[in-house]
Amino acid sequence: MDDFSTFLASRRSTRDFLPEPVPMEMIEQIIEDGLTAPSWSNTRPFVVAIATGEVRDRLSEEFLRRWNAVKDFRGSGIFRKIGSIFRRYGFPTSNWLVVKKYHKDLLPRSRKIGKDLYAHMEIEREDKEARDGFWARNYEFFGAPVELFLFTHKSLGKFAASDAGLFMQNLILSAHSKGLGTCPQGAVAVWEDAVREEFEISKNYSLLCGICVGYPSQDSINEFGANRIPPSEIIPPLKR
Repeated sequence: MDDFSTFLASRRSTRDFLPEPVPMEMIEQIIEDGLTAPSWSNTRPFVVAIATGEVRDRLSEEFLRRWNAVKDFRGSGIFRKIGSIFRRYGFPTSNWLVVKKYHKDLLPRSRKIGKDLYAHMEIEREDKEARDGFWARNYEFFGAPVELFLFTHKSLGKFAASDAGLFMQNLILSAHSKGLGTCPQGAVAVWEDAVREEFEISKNYSLLCGICVGYPSQDSINEFGANRIPPSEIIPPLKR
C-alpha cells in the first residue's frame, strides 16, 4: 500500500518531451487500461482521437497560427481589437470555459501554481514575451509525439465529464507505469473545429481536453512539482 501511494505521488505533468516515437501498441494499451475505470451505466460516453505524425504536426501548426493571431489581443489598440473581432481567426470555437476567469473560491490555488511554475522557470511576471512563449508550448504539445483528444457525449453532461476523468486518470497512471510522461491540456480544447478537420467524430460529442503523451526529457521543467493540498482542504466540517 505504501508503494502504491508513493507511485501515485511520483506522477508529474510533463512539459518537455523527447521526439522519440511511442509505439502504437503502447498507446492502445494505455487506452485499454483507461477503460478499466468505472463508467455511468457502463456507457463509456467518450471517444479518443489519436494524433501522431503528420496529423499531429498539422494540428500543432494550426493551433500556433491561431494563438499568434490572438495572443496580443488584450494589450492591443482599439483598431487592432476591432479588426480581430471582425476577423475572429484564433477566437475560441468551442469550450469558452477554458479562458474564463476562475471563481474566487479557486483562484488562490490557480495563482499559486502559476507563480510557482514561472518562478521555477525563472520567468518574471512582467516578461510577457517569455510567458507567451511558454503558453505557446501548449500548442507544440510540449514536443510530445502523441496528442490525444478526448471528446465526451453531450447527452450526459457532467456525468460524461466525470467518466472521462476516471478514464483519463487510469490512462495517465498506466502511462506513468510504462515510463511515459503525460500532460492533460485544457488549452487545446478551444479549437474543436481544427481537430474535427482531421478526424471523423460524431456531432454528439464535444472536445473536453487534450493529453500529451511521450517520453519525458531531462529538462528542468519536468522537475517541477505542483503543490499538493492536504485532504483537510476538501473535507467540509459537520454542521453543529
